[in-house]
Amino acid sequence: MNQPCSSRVSRERRGHVLLIGLDRVAKRNAFDLELLNELSLAYGEFEADGEARVAVVFGHGEHFTAGLDLVSASASLAEGWQVPTGGCDPWGILAGPRVSKPVIVAAQGYCLTIGIELMLAADINLCASNTRFAQKEVQRGIFPFGGATLRLHQVAGWGNAMRWLLTGDDFDAHEALKLGLVQEVMASEDLLPRAIELAERIARQAPLGVQATLLSARQARYEGETAAAQGLAPLVKQLLGSEDAKEGVRSMLEKRPGVFKGC
Repeated sequence: MNQPCSSRVSRERRGHVLLIGLDRVAKRNAFDLELLNELSLAYGEFEADGEARVAVVFGHGEHFTAGLDLVSASASLAEGWQVPTGGCDPWGILAGPRVSKPVIVAAQGYCLTIGIELMLAADINLCASNTRFAQKEVQRGIFPFGGATLRLHQVAGWGNAMRWLLTGDDFDAHEALKLGLVQEVMASEDLLPRAIELAERIARQAPLGVQATLLSARQARYEGETAAAQGLAPLVKQLLGSEDAKEGVRSMLEKRPGVFKGC
């Protein structure tokens, strides 16, 4: 099923996978206010769509994103940007709710500033071998405020994060892999097919189990291990009573893949 396309963000659902494409190609997919809003709305549509289990975020054209368009977006951000009604915060930190389902980011070409932070908020990241990353804010008189100061050191370690955050230097795909920012690097032509393949693999699993895994892991990351441990028993009780859990047992006994419906 195809979703309607907007001027800045495309949507296309393939089975249980929603493809979300940054589509401001003439500006190398740099984020102006309209793109910020439309991506948030696309995330909201993903969250609300009961048939969409995994999202893949990619960039149309040669580049994932040239980062934040400071000329057109800085004034609104300075005043306090808010997620539009019906949207979800793609960065999980700026404003508004975040999605409860997995997001995979597939980056190529330029992946700058807010693009890196979009990856840090995602669950799995892939990139093409030609991808160039940079967190350039300190070279522009500002600082990374979309999550990099909170998350990059968790992923890469303090010294590795500060090496790139404090200089604004660019780094390549293999450095991103070493840092843990991305999980796989491949040729450009293989990037989106591989991201879709991985998304479809996740989408075949039990949706409630996938979402509970995300919820528990995020709670451990943001609230600490003790809080997450206290949340395990209620989650287990909830899932054990689900139809998907019963299907999981049946499929195991019958030695076949489970057919899950998310209930």
